[in-house]
Amino acid sequence: MAAPTRLGGFPAVLAAVLMVAAPAAATPGDADRGEEIYAARCLQCHGEDGDGLSPAEERLNPPPRDFTSGDYKFRSTAFEDFVPNDDDLMRMVRDGMNGTAMPGWGDILSEQEMWDVIAYIKTFAGLEEEQPSAQVDYGTMIESSPDSIAKGRDLFLASDRCSECHGRDGKGDAVKRLKDDNGARTWPRNLTKGWTFRTSNAPKDIFTRISVGIPSTQMPSFADPKSKKKLSIEERWHVANYVASLADSERVVRADNTVIKAAKVDGGLPSSPDDPAWTEGPPATFFLVPQIVAGERFFTPANDSITVRALYDDTAIALLVEWDDRTQSIPGDAKAEAIAEDGMGEDAVAIQFPVTVPQGMEKPYFLMGDATRPVNLWQWSSGTTDTSEGVTLADARGINDRRERDASASGLTATGSYRDGTWRVAMTRPLTTDAIGDDLQFSEGRFIPIAFFNWDGSNGETATKHTMTTWYWLLLAPAAGSRPIIAAIVVALLILGALILWARGAAKRSGS
Repeated sequence: MAAPTRLGGFPAVLAAVLMVAAPAAATPGDADRGEEIYAARCLQCHGEDGDGLSPAEERLNPPPRDFTSGDYKFRSTAFEDFVPNDDDLMRMVRDGMNGTAMPGWGDILSEQEMWDVIAYIKTFAGLEEEQPSAQVDYGTMIESSPDSIAKGRDLFLASDRCSECHGRDGKGDAVKRLKDDNGARTWPRNLTKGWTFRTSNAPKDIFTRISVGIPSTQMPSFADPKSKKKLSIEERWHVANYVASLADSERVVRADNTVIKAAKVDGGLPSSPDDPAWTEGPPATFFLVPQIVAGERFFTPANDSITVRALYDDTAIALLVEWDDRTQSIPGDAKAEAIAEDGMGEDAVAIQFPVTVPQGMEKPYFLMGDATRPVNLWQWSSGTTDTSEGVTLADARGINDRRERDASASGLTATGSYRDGTWRVAMTRPLTTDAIGDDLQFSEGRFIPIAFFNWDGSNGETATKHTMTTWYWLLLAPAAGSRPIIAAIVVALLILGALILWARGAAKRSGS
């Protein structure tokens, strides 16, 4: 088969990952058996003809792969070779692809069944008899080190080689409107979120991606000798080590971290979202999922996680909500609208609390409460060219039953800050208000349900089109004080006393 070169006219989109596999042997699969498995497992997304035109197409982000094009994004054959290794395909079928709807089938299908499926999907593009002609040249791997990472950063930034799309800090916040060869909107990878790389953010996988590019997208190959931004093998290892070093280890979703522990502080609460005092509150990070339950549903989100810290003192509570957002959405601003989807709205975030803390585990309906269990919504919006940022307070008994109230009467304030692809919004409210029965009243030591809603205005997210979390917990942890120290001393004295008694007893027994 001919080997089309995917050079593209666009510079640097670094992104996720792929295969490091060795060249594959001939596929040991049976296409006839694979067709039956495909019909049962794959057809719903990839379509009967393998062209990705299925009922699910418009509701998946990214859309399902079109096998008829033979354009595989994540392969370890050389950039000028169109044919993937069979091991590349096996890895995708077996392990799935991070950040997409493609699951791993390794726990469901046998290895032979997966080879059978691979044999079948290759027939869509007539690849069943094709063999790769060239592999990625890895040369001699350069281990990660401070020196290699520093060199990689220089290459990343030089002439905007990678930062043109991925931003100076790798958050994908450079302002370019990107589309793939099929016209679908694509967003540069946020390289600080290693868990979103399609296969992994290991340096060798990143090296592969830099070398091959991502066919059908604007991520070019940096091994292409015709490219003005070509990198040598050694340089690609430095860039790979730098990109791997960008992984954020603090703002990571941890399944066992379901409680936001508000720390009690003295000397007042921070008023600015950029105040270093926020570090006194431990972060908790949660996944955002699209709202597909009611109203106008939403299936193609751009933001994927949110991080929260909380502080309180004797009179008030403050929460800092952070999320990475590639674009600062400013309705009315020509530059912002140039890279946004139609109908751009404001960026926004809302915190949801039950009006009354439930006595048991039963909480209000997670999507803005219900008729018998209303919720409070604290919502901050970023503003437009004509209006400044603002905060609203609402009581809700469901997504279509919302009553706006005066936020200032309850003492609710909010301030936002956007920098380097990240929003930080600080919200503050007194622990108690006069609106007992309408406002949640905060107190120490209680587990309070809390949930979040998020809108990326540049992604066309307005009204019921947004992302959200499920319920989590907020705990105003009492100040530690001296009680733990006293308890530790008491325990130590008890142990010491027991040892003395034991020693005396032993001495008497040895002397008798």
